[in-house]
Amino acid sequence: MKDIFDVVLSKRALKDVKSVPTHIVIKLQAWIEMVGTCGLNSISEVPGYRNEALQGKRKGQYSIRLNKAYRAIYKIDRLNNIQLIEIMRVTKHEY
Repeated sequence: MKDIFDVVLSKRALKDVKSVPTHIVIKLQAWIEMVGTCGLNSISEVPGYRNEALQGKRKGQYSIRLNKAYRAIYKIDRLNNIQLIEIMRVTKHEY
């Protein structure tokens, strides 16, 4: 698989960025910068940014853990860019 360096935020993700805590936005920005510099494959090895393939109705999408409560959901588009779909809050009751 070709390494990916570009991240594009959807309208929903841009809206989500405005409503999540500042420390989550900072961690997301750091991830985007690291992907732009090192590529997605290299970032997958960083423990703080665990990539997980999703299942069920989100099959074909991936998430990265921004902390215990927040995930960034993304997919890889036809142009081999990362399309950041949304930033969501999860609770242990939703697992």
